Amino acid sequence: MKGQRTERLVRIASRFMLGPSRHLSLTDLAQDFEVSKTVISDDMEIIHRAFSEEMLGVVDVDRGRSGGAYFVPRVGDELRRKWLGQIAETLSQPERVLPGGFVYYTDLIFDPRIASVLGLIMASNFSSLKPDTIMTSEVKGIPIAMFAAHALGVPLSICRFRNRPSDGPAVAVHFPTGAGDVRTMYMGTRQLGKSKRVLVVDDFMRGGSTVWGMLQMAREFGSEVVGVGVFIASEEPAKKAVPSYNALLTVSGSGDSLKIRVNR
Repeated sequence: MKGQRTERLVRIASRFMLGPSRHLSLTDLAQDFEVSKTVISDDMEIIHRAFSEEMLGVVDVDRGRSGGAYFVPRVGDELRRKWLGQIAETLSQPERVLPGGFVYYTDLIFDPRIASVLGLIMASNFSSLKPDTIMTSEVKGIPIAMFAAHALGVPLSICRFRNRPSDGPAVAVHFPTGAGDVRTMYMGTRQLGKSKRVLVVDDFMRGGSTVWGMLQMAREFGSEVVGVGVFIASEEPAKKAVPSYNALLTVSGSGDSLKIRVNR
C-alpha cells in the first residue's frame, strides 16, 4: 500500500477517527504502508499536531514493546464553548419551552450530527478517568451515551424500565422518584461484569433519581462509578439525589424566563 505521504497521513487519520481510543500498532502500520517505523512515528507527530490545532484531541504514542498509538478525544475549551453555545441558543427558542420547566430537545439528541458532538464533548470530560464501560438508561440517554462510548472505545450498557426476555437473566433495582413513587430498573446480567469502571451518562437531570438508580445498579454488579455526565441539568431542586455530576448545560427558570447556560 505504498504511496505518497499525504495519502498515507489521510489513511492513518481516518483509522484514528473510525476507532478513537483504540490501539494502532506502529509495526502493523509500517508493514501496511511499506515504510519504516521511524517514518510512521514522524507521521504520528504530524497527525497529533493537526488534531491538537483543530482542538479535537491528541495522539498518544507508546514507544515501548507494544509500539502503539491512540487517538484520545479531547475537545478544546474554545471549541467546546462554541458547540455548546450554539446548542444552548437553539434550545433557548421560545417554541421549545414546555410546561413544568422542561425544554424540548428530542430532535437534537436523535440527530447524529449533534449527538456525535455531545458524545465527543462528554468523552473529553471523562477520558482521563479511563472507564471500562458507559451506563445509561432508555430511551433518550442512549444517543449521547453511544457516541461517548464510541469516542472512549468502550461498550455501552443500558438500564431498562421493563425487563425484556431477549436480554436474558436480569438484575432489578428499585429506586424512589422525586414524586414519591418507586420505580424498577433492569439490566441483563451479561451486559456488565464485576469490578468495572463505569461512567454514567444521561440526557436530563432534575432531582437525580434515575441516575441514582443507575448508581445502585452499578453497585449491584460490584462495579465502581468513576463519573456522572449529564447533557442538561435543572437548577432546581438545588439538592440532587446524586452527590456529584458534570452537566454540559444548566436550565433555570420557566416559561418566558427560562434560561440555558453553558457550564465550564
